[in-house]
Amino acid sequence: MTSDPVFRTMTAEELPLALDWAAAEGWNPGLEDAAAFYAADPDGFFVAEVGGTPVAAISVVNHGKDVAFLGLYLCLPEFRGKGIGYGLWQHALRHAGERFVGLDGVPDQQENYCKSGFVLTGQTYRFQGGLEGRSAHDLRPALPAEHLALTQMEGAAHGYAKPAFLQAWLTETATRKTRVLGEEPRGFATIRACRSGHKIGPMIAKTLGDAETLIRGVIHAAEARDVMIDVPDSCAPLMQFCETQGLTVSFNTARMYRGVVPQTGPHLRTIATMELG
Repeated sequence: MTSDPVFRTMTAEELPLALDWAAAEGWNPGLEDAAAFYAADPDGFFVAEVGGTPVAAISVVNHGKDVAFLGLYLCLPEFRGKGIGYGLWQHALRHAGERFVGLDGVPDQQENYCKSGFVLTGQTYRFQGGLEGRSAHDLRPALPAEHLALTQMEGAAHGYAKPAFLQAWLTETATRKTRVLGEEPRGFATIRACRSGHKIGPMIAKTLGDAETLIRGVIHAAEARDVMIDVPDSCAPLMQFCETQGLTVSFNTARMYRGVVPQTGPHLRTIATMELG
């Protein structure tokens, strides 16, 4: 007999466990995601325990006074179908309060998310494959002093800002690098090493040519081989570019919102992550 689950806030030390579960589901998290994720909202990660053992996880990260993003919704296979995951879902969503909430969900769960008031607004496609990296004279590392400005640039393109998360995300680590295009930034992109290959995101660029320069530049900076680029369907030109370069779609998600639907701008080329938006 399964004891009643306990729902509580996750500790920083437990977040890597949730990312291991995500890796087991094929979500391929980054090698150094945990610290930047947790910096976004330390109170926004939750776990369900049964008999003192974590069996399910979810994040509802408050990015600001109006917006939250839901991700890392996971339940160990042997505890599915018992209402534990949904109970944790309800518990975690209370953290968002009156904020509008976004998520990137697998398409076969779309109907379930609709029952909780989420509305489909688009699709995100993961293009994957090998691309040649190439340096460019006007590409440079992001300076700490301009992290706030880059965060605001990304927020304007995405429709809402993620200040705590992005400022942590833009801080260079051994496996995560950001490159800026131009002295007066025309765009930027971040690349990070994952359990397998590298993911690029976010990427903000004024033109498709700038986007290609950034893609090839961060691949060169990271000495990457296999790359993944998560492109919203609002950016058809970048999707076409990926196809012409031989990249193939390996995964897609449904972008959904409960409440206000933010309007993305034309300079958004890739999302930051499917977990935090």
